[in-house]
Amino acid sequence: MPSTLRFRYLHPLAGVVLSSVLSSGASAVAQTTQPDNSAQNKGQTTTADNQSNAQSDRLLTQQVRKAIMADKGLSTYAHNVKIIAVNGTVTLKGPVQSDDEKQKVVADAATVVDSGKIANQLTVKQ
Repeated sequence: MPSTLRFRYLHPLAGVVLSSVLSSGASAVAQTTQPDNSAQNKGQTTTADNQSNAQSDRLLTQQVRKAIMADKGLSTYAHNVKIIAVNGTVTLKGPVQSDDEKQKVVADAATVVDSGKIANQLTVKQ
């Protein structure tokens, strides 16, 4: 009687606690937040859809992305900037943390492509 009786007594209570924890966790997961740069993305003329499918432009985009990702001093924002290569010209778009970081991203891209072929459309996160 001792161990099984205690388990039966605690089991309904454990079920209530477990269900309240699960329901509160499910509501927290269901809540989503709006991306903080979504307003900036509306009405853009150069988008990732403009990326050329030419092998040379795809390779250029890949090389620029690798150069930016190799710079471990950059924030996640900087590592996630959009890189769009069309006919050898690279457009950099998206928010970064500061003006210094903006310059570092452009400098990283310039290690791959001539700086005259970089269109800097980076913005500083407000």
